[in-house]
This record gives sequence, C-alpha cells and structure tokens, in this order.
Amino acid sequence: MSDDTIRLATVGRILRRRRRLLTILVVVGALVGYGTSLLFPPRYTTSASVLLPGAWEERELRTQAEVATSSVVIDRVASALHWTGVGTTELKERVTAKTSEGNIIEISGTADTPERAQQLSDQVAEQFVAFAARIVGDNADPEAAARLETLRQTVAQAGRRITELADAAGTGRSVESVQTRTELEGLRTSLQESIEKLGQADPRSSKAHMVVMGPAARPTGEAPPTREQLVAAGALLFFLVAVIGHLTAARMSRRLRTEGEIAGALGVALLGTVDVPSDRHAHRPEGRGPRTWFRRLLGTDVRWDVPAPRTSGDEAGRQIRYRRVCARLRDRLPAPRPLLVVVPDGDPIARRAAGELVAEAGGDPALRMVGVSVSEPMVPDRDDASGALVVLSAGHWTAGELAGIAEACADAGHEVVGVVLAGTVRIRTKRSAGRPREAATAAPAVGADATGGSA
Repeated sequence: MSDDTIRLATVGRILRRRRRLLTILVVVGALVGYGTSLLFPPRYTTSASVLLPGAWEERELRTQAEVATSSVVIDRVASALHWTGVGTTELKERVTAKTSEGNIIEISGTADTPERAQQLSDQVAEQFVAFAARIVGDNADPEAAARLETLRQTVAQAGRRITELADAAGTGRSVESVQTRTELEGLRTSLQESIEKLGQADPRSSKAHMVVMGPAARPTGEAPPTREQLVAAGALLFFLVAVIGHLTAARMSRRLRTEGEIAGALGVALLGTVDVPSDRHAHRPEGRGPRTWFRRLLGTDVRWDVPAPRTSGDEAGRQIRYRRVCARLRDRLPAPRPLLVVVPDGDPIARRAAGELVAEAGGDPALRMVGVSVSEPMVPDRDDASGALVVLSAGHWTAGELAGIAEACADAGHEVVGVVLAGTVRIRTKRSAGRPREAATAAPAVGADATGGSA
C-alpha cells in the first residue's frame, strides 16, 4: 500500500469496511457544524445601487467605492441610525462596496435582521451621495467659476448688442434687411447654445449628481454561511479527514506485504503459501476489555487495508498446499526432528493455518504450535525441538517485529528453517467429507495444547 497508487478501489474498500466509523464521524461533524452555527447569529445582506453619471475611469470608480466605505461616511451612517451597542468600527465591517458595469457602485450592508440590513444599505448609499456632492462643491475652482460667470455676462451683452443692431437695421422688407436680421438672430442663438454646452461639459457639474437607484430590497434569506451550510460543511469535512487519514496511514505503514520482504526480514526462505477459509472474524484481534469493545463498536477492529479474499477452488486444492509445505520441510530437515510452529499473537489467520499444518503433518515432521508476543517475543526452550517454523499472514507485521521473532528463536536455540504465509479465501463449494474435516477439527486441539505448554 505504501508504494501503490491510490485507486478508487482503495477508497471503496475504506467506505465498505469503515462505514460504521465514517457514519459516526459524519454525525459528529454535523453536530460540530450545528454548534458552530449557534455561536454565530444569523446574518442578512442586501445591496443598494448608486449610479454615477458622466464619464468615469476605472480608477475613479474604485476610488468612489472606497469613499463609500470610508470612516467619514460610516460615521454619518452611525449618527443617523443610532443603533444601540453598534459603533463605527462594527458598521464598517458590515459594509462593502464594489463597482459594476454602467458606472454603478453596489453598496452591501449586513445586519442581524432583514430590516436592519435594508436600513443600513439605504443609509450608506444616501450618506455617500451627500458626501460626494459636498466634496465636489467644496473642491470647485473659484477662478473657473468666475471666468464662466464673466463669459455668461459677455454673452448677455453681446445678445443685447445684437438686438440693437437688429433694430438699427430697420423694419424694412428689403432683402438686405431681412438677411441682416436673420444672421444676427442666428449669431445670438449660437452664443446661447455655446454657453449652455460649456456649462454641461463641466465635469464637476455632471459628476456631482449621483443617483441612488431605488431603495435596497429586503432580504428573504440568511447570508452564507447558513446553519444548513455549516452542518453540511462539518459533516463533509470530518468525512474527508477520515478518508484522507486512512489513506495517509496506509501509505506511511511499514507493515510488510510481499513474500520477499517477509522472508528477508526473517532471514529465511519462503516454504510456501497456504489458504484458510474466510471468516468475518478472521481479521479481528483477540482480547477483551473496554478498548476492544469500543473498537468493535466503531468497526475499527477489522483491517480495511487487507485485500478481499480470492475465491478458492475446493478443499482438496487447499490441502495440496499444506502437503507441499510439509514435503519441503521433510526435504530441508536432515533427519526427522520436532519443530516449533511459531505464530505471532494477534494473527488469527496464521493460527488457523498453523493448526491445519500441524494436522496435515501428522507427526512427520512433528510440529508443535506456540504463540509469541511481538512486543516481547519469547520462545520456550524445548529439549525435543531443535528448530522453528514461522507461520504468519502478510500485511500485519513490520520488519522490526519479525526480526524480533527471529532473534527470540535464536536465543532459545531454535534454528528458523523457513516461513509460511497464510491468506484467506472464499469457499465456493461445500466442505468435502473425509480427512480435511478431521484435520480442521484436530487443529484447535493441537493449538490449545501448544498454548498451554508455552504458558
């Protein structure tokens, strides 16, 4: 697992074998999200739009948006609202402004009730427009205004002079008189239009007239994150953390899984692999107590990172594997001698396989099963046994733990002649009658006797 690419099958195995733990964590995450929602009161948000007529650059619009949320405007809003316990600093955190297309600034206000959110947005928009108009009026150039007024007076004088000239031209109906009066009237009209366009072209006059585009709409729902969103986020967060934690633990695991790694850790040759029928309790660790009960309640007492058992052919095919292991043992031993079958404690698969192997050997060679603790390995000294055979399942033990078992065997004067790997298979056909059933029945008796001897 540590070197394999994480596949969807791995995630699916986590969901199947850890569904009880994942369900509990999802419920806990939802409760945490609900508790978080109680700490934060509901919020409501609405927006008011302010139109800025005239030609504005993007930089100028951003500046106006900053002005809308400035301390000067918020101070005016706080004075107008008179909300108890809500100061300028808190109001400033509740107000935002952003620019949009069409020279529009959207001012958003957030409050604990829909009514207050609406009042806050409308008040900020009104105070912003009033403050902007005041800034434009205060920043008007007096000299430019005086020149514009002088120009208007000059145009007025020119209009009066044109009137005098028109009267002097007489009221005759000659062609020359009519043309003169017409040209003078056209000149006066042109002067008036020019002065009007000059006033309209003044950027200060256009930009000063900002317009609030109606009152803010009263919000009908809470602003995110809502209570439902917090509950869903808490459940999803706990679920993802649990799955990622399982994957991370599997990739960082140092448990040996391949035949070569296990044989190398023990420093012996692999004599073969044997199969035992799958059992739903095969991967459950032995032991009692509150901790074991709690692990079973959460479903963490079953290994999730062990591949699903493959389908076995029949009982006869499984017994052939045991016979071949026994034949290899006879070939390796120079003379018939008793051997200890060492099984690590907490490996029920290996214990069942060792029982089958002892029954299959039938005294040739003579095998005795003993359990060894991996935390404090201790192999019993036996005068009639001069060797040891290690039986274990893959994916349960680290290289250090297996090396400790090998050292314990050496300290007890037993030579480790080999290792046998045990795995689980699904039974496709019913168990056949005859010797396989007898061997399976005899295996627990041998294991129990060996356990009593080791104690």
